[in-house]
Amino acid sequence: MPNIRSSADLRNSYNDISEFCHTYSEPVFITKNGKGDLAVMSIETYEQLMGRFELYGLMQEGLDEVRNGDVRPFAEAISDLRNRKRR
Repeated sequence: MPNIRSSADLRNSYNDISEFCHTYSEPVFITKNGKGDLAVMSIETYEQLMGRFELYGLMQEGLDEVRNGDVRPFAEAISDLRNRKRR
């Protein structure tokens, strides 16, 4: 269940909200005038999330290359990598 707090809680209970975010690695949703306004999370959680987005993007690039036929045999790719390493 999401943790929802008011903007006043963010101001008055910052340490509690920070501790929650670090302990549970999930965001706290902040409301302003009764409506959703912000999502607050730890830097560690944010970096993990961004890492996942980057990984998903790279995976999609690979899938697009396969779909477009932009592939080559594995042995050829490994040979090219080994030759680059020797240079």
